[in-house]
Amino acid sequence: MKITDVRVRLKDESKLKGIVSITIDDCFVVHDIKVIDGKDGLFISMPNKKTADGDHIDIAHPINTETRLEIKNVVLEAYNKALSEKAE
Repeated sequence: MKITDVRVRLKDESKLKGIVSITIDDCFVVHDIKVIDGKDGLFISMPNKKTADGDHIDIAHPINTETRLEIKNVVLEAYNKALSEKAE
């Protein structure tokens, strides 16, 4: 798997800091990956929906640790780059 494109929309809400779309292998897009500022720093939240009982379940997500880490690293790197470009 190769992430071939990353698009970041910066947000400045209390915990929500960005919304990201990634393209995988130039043929599959995942929208609405959220960059969240949590108590232990930035993390990503995969696209999800709220269930009838109030829980959230992921709509799309990696199924192994290596893929999750790769997506996290690519997304946070692109977020930090977009943030620094905004500051310039």
